[in-house]
Amino acid sequence: MEIATETERKYDVPETFELPELAGVAGITGVNGAETHDLDATYFDTEDLRLMRNRLTLRRRSGGHDAGWHLKTPGDGSGRTEHRVSGHEGDAVPGELLPLVRGIVRQQPLAPVCRLRTRRVETPLRDADGRTLALIAQDRVNAESDDGESAWQEIEVELVDGDVAVLDAVEQVLLDAGATPAAGPSKVSRALAGRLSAAQRTAKGKTKGKGKVNPVFRYAREQRDAIIGHDPAARRGDAEAVHKMRVATRRLRSTLKTYRRWFPETGAGDELRWLAGMLGAVRDPQVLEGKLLAGLDESGPEFEPVAERIRAALEHRVAKGRDELAEALDSDRYLNLLDAIDALVDNPGHDGGDPSRRTRKVLKKADDELDAAIASGVDEELHEARKSYKKARYAVEVIQPEHGQPAKQLVKALTALQDGLGAHQDSTIAREVLREIGPDSFHFGVLYGRQEQVGKETLREVPALVRASRRKKVRRWLVKT
Repeated sequence: MEIATETERKYDVPETFELPELAGVAGITGVNGAETHDLDATYFDTEDLRLMRNRLTLRRRSGGHDAGWHLKTPGDGSGRTEHRVSGHEGDAVPGELLPLVRGIVRQQPLAPVCRLRTRRVETPLRDADGRTLALIAQDRVNAESDDGESAWQEIEVELVDGDVAVLDAVEQVLLDAGATPAAGPSKVSRALAGRLSAAQRTAKGKTKGKGKVNPVFRYAREQRDAIIGHDPAARRGDAEAVHKMRVATRRLRSTLKTYRRWFPETGAGDELRWLAGMLGAVRDPQVLEGKLLAGLDESGPEFEPVAERIRAALEHRVAKGRDELAEALDSDRYLNLLDAIDALVDNPGHDGGDPSRRTRKVLKKADDELDAAIASGVDEELHEARKSYKKARYAVEVIQPEHGQPAKQLVKALTALQDGLGAHQDSTIAREVLREIGPDSFHFGVLYGRQEQVGKETLREVPALVRASRRKKVRRWLVKT
């Protein structure tokens, strides 16, 4: 599978439009070598256009230089990412592309929804050195779908070796010649405008409420969207995607538990715990490996065998976790969980009122648990207090947009406290893993001692973090709400 980033702009033009002179614009010296292509593209989606509603397009195309299957996904804001698979005739979506859309389409079948036939005249825009700065394509499009048949003409300008300044300059010339920015983001969205609008209205109707958006439901939807957004990369085992998907899963589970009066009981919380566990089986060994091997290169060559044993043991765990995660994300259990989450956040039930009151209670409970844990000095109690502060932090995040900078400061203070307690817990887990991997080695004993010292040092830092999180100016706003 080939992956490329497209940076392009589209314009609607009248039937009589002629390409204006572009030589001399933004370093363009050559406008020649045009090629004509007949493109035939069939677009695939679910019955309710789930891909298009999420700004994805999936097509099988013949003709041109890149015939085959193309999946376009949202990029970083300046372009879109295109995944290309050559060959594969017929209506069966290639297996390489299915994982990229599974979290969105789930168990819904993908079928043809539109066919576009395009006569394309593609002209390279070159500089004095012969580099192709951009390609300008004049397209005559004929569309067939259940919405009927339609035809129009448009222009695409795609960057090759140029920069955005080329697009800006060419755009101005095109606008002056009578072009207008394209009415839709893609050809297929234009062809299916009526059906897409109806599907979008139906989807929005599920989340539409009266008056101000409830912060609890908004936050829950944000986490749902994050889970789905990181799904494709997490399936590949991408470390950052696994981490962010796990965080979103934890946030959503915590929200359902903290604000349970806002949501009907469905058992989704238990399933989210299962998902977080599958993600953690990949993420935790990666983090632990970094902590245990940090600075080991400076400890002398006698530690190299130790490093290899640690690396082999933890990377084995990561590999095993990735395999199990990939299987889990393809399971009906996971897909059913996504459907259950949609039902919860898109069709909210009872409005539990002002969430600030509940937030105060959760934070107070975390304070009490930590005070008791510090007094006892028991690691398990400190760990439980850390989890309570994580829950409290997520609760504050829910109402943060409504309370601005004061709430942001409290989130920051709670995060620092949670991280401090987490560093202590990490040292405890690291020692447990060292006992499992190498209790027979003096060098493992040295590492064990280091982690024991880390635990003591991080615990000494906790009181200052507690005081910072409980300052009146940090919490005053929450007391008043």
